[in-house]
Amino acid sequence: MREHDAHRGLSRRRMLGVGGALGLMAATGLSASAALARRPSFTGAELRSAVPLPPPFQVSLPIPAVLKPVDTSGGTDRYEITQREASAEILPGVKTPLWTYEGTFPGPTIESRRGRPVTVTHRNELPVPTVVHLHGGRTPAASDGYPTDLVLPEGRHDAATNTGHGSEHGMDGMHDPRAVITKLTRDYTFPLDQRPTLLWYHDHRMDFTAPAIWRGLAGLHIVRDDAEDDLGLPAGKRELPLMIADRAFAADGSLAYPALDPTLRERPGVREPYLAGVLGDVILVNGAPWPVHEVDAARYRLRILNASNARHYELEAVSDEGRRLDLVQIGADQGLLAAPVTHRLLPIAPAERYDVIIDFAGVPIGSRVRLLNRLGSGRTHDVMAFRVARHTADDSRIPRTLSTDLPTWHRSDAARVRDFSFRAGRMRGGHGWLIGGLPFDPARTDVTTRLGEVEVWRLVADVHHPIHLHLVGFRVLSRSGRSPLPHDAGLKDTVALRPGEAVEIITRFDGYRGRYLFHCHNAEHEDMGMMANLEII
Repeated sequence: MREHDAHRGLSRRRMLGVGGALGLMAATGLSASAALARRPSFTGAELRSAVPLPPPFQVSLPIPAVLKPVDTSGGTDRYEITQREASAEILPGVKTPLWTYEGTFPGPTIESRRGRPVTVTHRNELPVPTVVHLHGGRTPAASDGYPTDLVLPEGRHDAATNTGHGSEHGMDGMHDPRAVITKLTRDYTFPLDQRPTLLWYHDHRMDFTAPAIWRGLAGLHIVRDDAEDDLGLPAGKRELPLMIADRAFAADGSLAYPALDPTLRERPGVREPYLAGVLGDVILVNGAPWPVHEVDAARYRLRILNASNARHYELEAVSDEGRRLDLVQIGADQGLLAAPVTHRLLPIAPAERYDVIIDFAGVPIGSRVRLLNRLGSGRTHDVMAFRVARHTADDSRIPRTLSTDLPTWHRSDAARVRDFSFRAGRMRGGHGWLIGGLPFDPARTDVTTRLGEVEVWRLVADVHHPIHLHLVGFRVLSRSGRSPLPHDAGLKDTVALRPGEAVEIITRFDGYRGRYLFHCHNAEHEDMGMMANLEII
């Protein structure tokens, strides 16, 4: 894959990713990064595309196809997904090679019912090993997508490389005795005994998660139940899944990415200017650049996922006449809130999901509402647009009470309080991203807790880090001793830490025993060591 290297055109203040900045943060702690608190979009460096880009709001919004099960007998829905190379016309008139689930980007959406198990058989026809993680799923450890539980492609008979942060050229020297390796296929079983919500599935292979997602290995999974169906929320064509992701394009139409090893087989990592994260200059929604979608003058439910590697967004909806529309949040990562929360601006970090209602009823027919990114500049200021086409009946509603099944953990319930720092540091002679001063090691247990115990975790960051816990949801208790922010409401599985900030969360480690992860979901940080093991016994 060829890349257009435009980092030379970036000013020093926009290049947080450079090694010098990482070294400064590692040496001076939080003080050097305090000024970054208001610039989360630049926790990284931006690639510039080398092909002509289309004007915004010209391409229609695609809706990912819903995958049909191959079997529904015995109380379990069974699906088959092939991971394979494909090409797609993302930019008009330009063919882009991709790594895909079932030949599409995003991959097909799986829709399931709460408590009805799903088994997905993944077949790996890509040129590298893969792993699948259902992000936000309450999943037994054997199907959670641990980074060394590889599915090997045809002709690959070992996993000697790519299994630990052991050397400059990869992880070959760091053996994981607990890794479960399969050849060509693997069955992932998801009980889905959890609150209805928007989940997503993506590759989680050790050291190469970031470029694998960048090349297309991501898709949506929606969990529903009868109680949510009965609320009267916008549904059918007025419920829109929106996977937002930034990318950049090389001169040949391929996706530009600054990998040290473009084959993604041996040497992990990115070139030095991008160590803090890779940003693209094209905003895709459901795989289309700055799309437009025709809507009725009615309420719509937007199921928003930030699937970007490193880019943060602050979303606002603005009509052609300059009026800002309310974004009424009804859900978070792990399902419905207790009651709606109204925003004018909605920040969303990598891997966060927000369930939002927007009402187009007061917008003049024929005009547009643009979804904008307040943290972007130039082309990255635009996200997508809605064109209001017609008046119509609307019997949807937003109930005052959305859910009554949210957990009510209290500090007094906590068996212990733990502290974790998320900071840049030195890692085996190079730059890395560390938790508690240590890079990830699959052979080391970092945290051990008992099934059913409640804990409070205090998380401290140097720069922006979206922190994700596998298996469990959590509540945000405080930010630097103050109340949570309005968008912290509800049950989450990913929380955006801001520079120098201490965030307290509370959770109960229930569900299943086994080995799980917590990590930064800035995918470049994750690949460069910012993961840790959580053992539930």
